[in-house]
Amino acid sequence: MASRKNDSNLTRWRESPQTFVREVFGTVPDPWQDAVLAAFPDRPRMAMKACKGPGKTAVMAWLAWNFLVTRPHPKVAATSITSDNLADNLWAEMAKWRARSAMLQSGFEWTRSRIFSRHHPETWWMSARSWARSAEASQQGGALAGLHADYILFILDESGGIPDAVMASAEAALASCIEGHIVQAGNPTHLEGPLWRACTTERALWHVTEITADPDDPARATRVKPEWARDQIQKYGRDNPWVLVNVFGKFPPGSLNTLIGPDECQQASQRFYRPEEYGGAARVLGVDVARFGDDASVIFPRQGLASFKPQKFRNIDGTQGAGIVARKWQDWPADAVFIDDTGGWGASWIDNLRRLGREPVGVGFAGRPNDPRYENKRTEIYFETVEWIRRGGALPPDCPELIAALSQTTYSFRGDRLLLEPKEQVKSRLGYSPDDADALALTFAQPAVQGGYSGRRGGRRFCITEYDPLEMY
Repeated sequence: MASRKNDSNLTRWRESPQTFVREVFGTVPDPWQDAVLAAFPDRPRMAMKACKGPGKTAVMAWLAWNFLVTRPHPKVAATSITSDNLADNLWAEMAKWRARSAMLQSGFEWTRSRIFSRHHPETWWMSARSWARSAEASQQGGALAGLHADYILFILDESGGIPDAVMASAEAALASCIEGHIVQAGNPTHLEGPLWRACTTERALWHVTEITADPDDPARATRVKPEWARDQIQKYGRDNPWVLVNVFGKFPPGSLNTLIGPDECQQASQRFYRPEEYGGAARVLGVDVARFGDDASVIFPRQGLASFKPQKFRNIDGTQGAGIVARKWQDWPADAVFIDDTGGWGASWIDNLRRLGREPVGVGFAGRPNDPRYENKRTEIYFETVEWIRRGGALPPDCPELIAALSQTTYSFRGDRLLLEPKEQVKSRLGYSPDDADALALTFAQPAVQGGYSGRRGGRRFCITEYDPLEMY
């Protein structure tokens, strides 16, 4: 192929896609685009969570052209939320940048569904893939299935709404190649799917770039006019879901009445308080008891605005569980310990702790709340958890299942009272039980004060008073 005469250029461009963009297209990327291009050679999975109009489709086109030029006999597959979206955006962008380069025009042919090397059309190409809107999961996954090559790249545009089955097919193809990449980008419109998982539960696997048009952020996307961004914020408000997605590039709280967005939880996991900042608050343990074999029993410590990494156990009985809680209670003197006693699952734990001289408090999730705005206790303590986060509460770092559970739990109304969706529905959607979130929420079962008084058995006890549930947090 004529464009492969200069091997030194190919080596430089392969190692530095940002140089390729400057020299082949004669354009200078924005700083965030430069960072994505620089990371590409070493990162097999890249995700861009973006506001509206920052130039993310251009980056994907640049990476696709770089891969086609600098790898031998590559295969590139591109898809989007719909075939029309793919044609009007990414595929049109591929044509736009090809027109900027005589090298690409002479080396590659562009059609409405395929781009291929003029010298190796059968083994050196990029194809546009889509699926019928009525397709089942297996048919959706087939859009990217069956691709095998030593050098393979998948581009998923508007991945916020792409089905999980499509991503699963792309992941499978990375198993046997010499070099493989998945690049996805989209607006954070859905609290499920490939983009959401890359930014939350699977964040450790992905190089995530967050792109904002916030006019007050010095790292904002410069291609979005700050006047437009300010107009949207003034018109709708900073907390409006549309503004969160399109201006700030953040996941919304949820169109299905989701309790809290994953971005808020992620920010809370990055907070840190010194002991002297929370030392005057009560120490509280929330204990969620496993109901079934695949569930976990979780012990979650919290003191004021600081929460700490939970302990998780599987397949332990009430005697073992009580012993573990008692040791934690002794090593980290708690002012109150709340144990989930819904359906009697925690009864053995509570009874055994009392035999050990402790006074835990059983909490029934279906029980009566303190605040009449809520239908039951579970709803109340989850809402108080969310308010605590928004008041500055710090979640433990590296707890993706906790963030997923909090941001995937929805609520509705029963009459004029708020009602959380059943735990079984949350478990079905997540693929695991939200035990971490339940345990943290249990720390808000009742207000606790530091110290309290000793009961007949020597256990520390908490005091219930007339209170503002947020005042001490």
